[in-house]
Amino acid sequence: MEMRLLDEEWGFLTGFLPAGWREQARQCGALRRARGVPDADCLLRLILLHTATGLSLRQTVARAQAQSLADISDVALLKRLRCSEAWLQWLTSTMLDIGAEESVLKKLASRRVRVVDATTVEEQGGTGTDWRVHYSLCLPHLNCDFFELTDEHGGESYKRIPVQPGDLLLADRGYSHRAGVKSVVDAKGDVLVRLNSFIFPLLTPGGQAFDLLAHLRQLPKRGAREWNVSFEEGGQRYAGRVCALRKGALATARARKKIGRKANKRHKQVSSEALALAEFLVVFTTLRSDVLTTEEVLELYRIRWQVELRFKHLKSLLGLGCLPKYDARSCRAWIQAKLLCALLIERLMREAKFFFPWGYQLPAPKSLAGIH
Repeated sequence: MEMRLLDEEWGFLTGFLPAGWREQARQCGALRRARGVPDADCLLRLILLHTATGLSLRQTVARAQAQSLADISDVALLKRLRCSEAWLQWLTSTMLDIGAEESVLKKLASRRVRVVDATTVEEQGGTGTDWRVHYSLCLPHLNCDFFELTDEHGGESYKRIPVQPGDLLLADRGYSHRAGVKSVVDAKGDVLVRLNSFIFPLLTPGGQAFDLLAHLRQLPKRGAREWNVSFEEGGQRYAGRVCALRKGALATARARKKIGRKANKRHKQVSSEALALAEFLVVFTTLRSDVLTTEEVLELYRIRWQVELRFKHLKSLLGLGCLPKYDARSCRAWIQAKLLCALLIERLMREAKFFFPWGYQLPAPKSLAGIH
């Protein structure tokens, strides 16, 4: 009875996956041999058992053997995970739906648009050791094209990311550092980053100090504006644009409340400038205005925020397991599997709003064409 229920639930879960996902496992090289793992269903069950539940590789294979799912060693499972990177990336990319904002990405079709982020992972076993995962995901498919593992002292910086000419790197305020932006521009790339004006002072194009708050106060209640600015780093001056809009009253109140909590935690006084800046959303970009308009720049940052919501799921899942360290290939596959878990959870939550009283989803109706 238990196995029959598990099979039914598995059928329900895989119903969210794209058509042809089993065949794609072989085409992507995840199932070159059937030794120990007979089919795509078995392989995906093993991967999700490892990544979604936080079980170690040894615990995973032990659970699989107890459930008569597969008879495989932990080393063999790690090899299978490495070989599944391309397949998992295909699964996550085909499940992802960015939405109407894709029109902005179409204008950047000739560029590689990348979301840069970092998160910490606590090592399993109660050692108290934290690791920081630095990674880059390409839009719109969220394929992981860069990965670096550091200890907890490894800070967030654009300087860690290998950049090719034409790359556009999106990031939050943790990456708002002049040295990091300089490294991207010197590599002939561009950035779009949430501005932290306290550590990223701006200049006018002529080199004078740029009074950010005075300009922001000119913003209307609705609508966006931009200003041409520059910054200096390493004895050189670099051009850019500040794009901003005024937040709504509720969003402003939430931002100020968050600033107050952080200040109380650090036993610091909140400055009046910080409270004033909380009323605005400000991004800095090195993209020229003939590439994206002010509104398109902010729309692209909004896409980054939508991906951030998915990262929230990913980060909560990351804390459940032990990162396969010192092997970039298995780490990339592991991250892709975590992304897949997050997307499946999202889909389950969406479906839960309109649940099926009979316990499963009906297949799509067949066409009536040709029926007499």
